[in-house]
Amino acid sequence: MPPSNSATDTAFHRAYAAVLAARWPAEAESAVVDTPYGTTHVISHGPPDAPPLVLLPGGGATAAVWFATAAALGAAHRVHAVDTVGEPGRSIAASDRPIARIADQLAWLDQVLDALTGTTQPVALAGHSYGAWSALHYALHAPERLRALALVDPTNCFTGFAPRFLLRAVPVLLRPSPARNRAWLHWETRGAELDPAWVGLYAEGATFPSAKPLTGPRPRAEALRAIRVPTLVALAAESRAHDSRKVARAAEGLIPGLRTTLVPDTTHYTLGVDPPARLLADLADFLAPRPTTPG
Repeated sequence: MPPSNSATDTAFHRAYAAVLAARWPAEAESAVVDTPYGTTHVISHGPPDAPPLVLLPGGGATAAVWFATAAALGAAHRVHAVDTVGEPGRSIAASDRPIARIADQLAWLDQVLDALTGTTQPVALAGHSYGAWSALHYALHAPERLRALALVDPTNCFTGFAPRFLLRAVPVLLRPSPARNRAWLHWETRGAELDPAWVGLYAEGATFPSAKPLTGPRPRAEALRAIRVPTLVALAAESRAHDSRKVARAAEGLIPGLRTTLVPDTTHYTLGVDPPARLLADLADFLAPRPTTPG
């Protein structure tokens, strides 16, 4: 078990270990990347010489949430699922250098990518929810480092949150508890049966110390119009986080050549933890390395 952030989060780390043992491929490896912002835990799977794919989780979901995606894409990619510093997970934030603004997070991600893939190899970057927000900001920050960008039910990227979603989130954010986390998932997914091991981990994340997602504005429209990184936006048709059809229209009007897909019978959280075969096939096709055409 990795070092705890406090004496109270032993149950969280046990739940994390349970997801790794029960859901991730046996060949998956855990490693730690040192940065000035703290130690970053990464779960890696796939051939070491395969094209790198870096995955950023949604708020509170941890890198462990990507088990199905890693298993599906690990044959063609070296998949790296990252625990975001400052969020629930096995990463440990530095006490003297917190990630307090988006520039800090982008600098942190620069260093994580340097350690995982080097400075010259372009990577595919994917994120869900809050992780998609971070990934989109990174595409604006360092587009030359990315060969593809996949945003899975991205929040606060192209439109705002649904008011009802924010209202229901207030008790979870202000007075987090395992029971409230479970009730929150139950409400958003309309009672869908999510993977029980991961639900247990998400619930225990409520006890994680100093877990405060970085917040900030949506990227500016003029900046989004300048993106040339090939981008896929996959949206949950029944997401309660936002109006997915409105998100699709807004995204298509901002990013040139954007590809969108609306995944039926999915919600914001089911799309993240239990991606259907259709989405995994779309991701595999979109993220497949393609030869560069001489210009």
